Amino acid sequence: MIEGEFAVPSLGALADEVATVLAGRRDPGVVAFERLLNAVVSHSFRDREALTAALGPVPRAFTVIPHAKVRCLAAIVRAAVGPVRAEESWENSGTGWLELCQHEAPGYVAGARAGEVAARLRAGDHIPFLLSVPNGPTGAVEAYALVERLAEYERLGIRPGPADLGQALLRCGGLIGPEVVRAAESLESAEGNRLAAWLRQGGLPHPAWRREREAGEAEAPSKRRGARIGRRILVGHEAIEGRGAFPRQFWSLFRVFEPQISCPHWTLPDFRDAHTVATLPWHPEITAARLLTGVASAADQDGRGSPTFLEALAAADGPAGPAVHLAVAYGLASLPEPDREAAGRALVALASRDRLDGELLGRELTELVELGTLKVPLLTESLRATVALPEGAGAVWAVLATALPGLLARTRPQLHGALLAVAADSARLSGARGELPEVTALARRPGSSQLLKQARRLRDALAGA
Repeated sequence: MIEGEFAVPSLGALADEVATVLAGRRDPGVVAFERLLNAVVSHSFRDREALTAALGPVPRAFTVIPHAKVRCLAAIVRAAVGPVRAEESWENSGTGWLELCQHEAPGYVAGARAGEVAARLRAGDHIPFLLSVPNGPTGAVEAYALVERLAEYERLGIRPGPADLGQALLRCGGLIGPEVVRAAESLESAEGNRLAAWLRQGGLPHPAWRREREAGEAEAPSKRRGARIGRRILVGHEAIEGRGAFPRQFWSLFRVFEPQISCPHWTLPDFRDAHTVATLPWHPEITAARLLTGVASAADQDGRGSPTFLEALAAADGPAGPAVHLAVAYGLASLPEPDREAAGRALVALASRDRLDGELLGRELTELVELGTLKVPLLTESLRATVALPEGAGAVWAVLATALPGLLARTRPQLHGALLAVAADSARLSGARGELPEVTALARRPGSSQLLKQARRLRDALAGA
């Protein structure tokens, strides 16, 4: 039922891969993690004793704290090779859950699925495979694949786990043809009926968005955790219908999200990664909005970076709106160099997939520079490096065509000589044509400063000279 890069490996290969992942501290990546998670479940279904013999002892403690997904895989392996506790009810795995933070909503979904899988394995419950295994690296589940998986569950008489099914539904979206809906309607179970209704409505609805500037007068950046400095632009969203059909751990995703809500762990470094984006591959906006504060902290408070998160947002299947573009904007001027490099790659990826709104990103960069949140030298450095990437010149020019007029008019132009040089290079390499009145006026001024020289270069490039 599961093919391609997510196909179940042999027991020997599985043991080697699990040992490699559990011995390391780094993020195993979406493909590796999802493949191993499903393989443990599938081999437990086929022959639990053979799985136990192949995997052998697993780490019960780590000398250093590993990535969250490494810890998660270790817990599920322990459940699969440990003694069966038939008296336990996996259906109660989510009882006692308490929402602590709306920023962490995607993590609650991942945690609910992992907890449910571990509980079913401890109880000796038989699961042939996970419904929520992706069909590709973004985390998306193809609609027809999910129909086939549910049909196999029906044939085997196995009840789907609510969290596993819920995660599968959240990963299923996009353009859904009528033939797939008809196939889902032919299923006989209640879960099949639910899938058919989900596909008819096109998956999870996209909420209405709100763009907000952080409350308060702009202040000098503070390193104090959680400090409000009035220099950030954030994004919230309205409530989403349909939460009642999902486990309670999923409900945070459906609530109204207030972007300026505070919590004790707002940076959430373990959740700013590709796995979190893969939880909602058709809704990168929801994920970006909820973790935008942490992304911004890398630009204005020397916070921890999130390079894999930025690239995953750009690679996601769903539309890129204000939150995704703001995440890229913060990334382009982040203090950690890996974030700046990742943001440049994300910018190119958005452009190459026709998901980049250059005018939107240009306006956001202008306002964030004006607020003092983003530093022009770091932004310039990132864009210069991005121009050198394949297709990078066109992506950079699409942004600077909007950003430059605002920056020249609303901030000190003396800061932007190097940025004008990047603009001139991107315009020349991309073959851009036209005129920016603010640049033309600057180029006509007498003098030989770097600012004026680069303004003339850009003017001439746009004129095709």
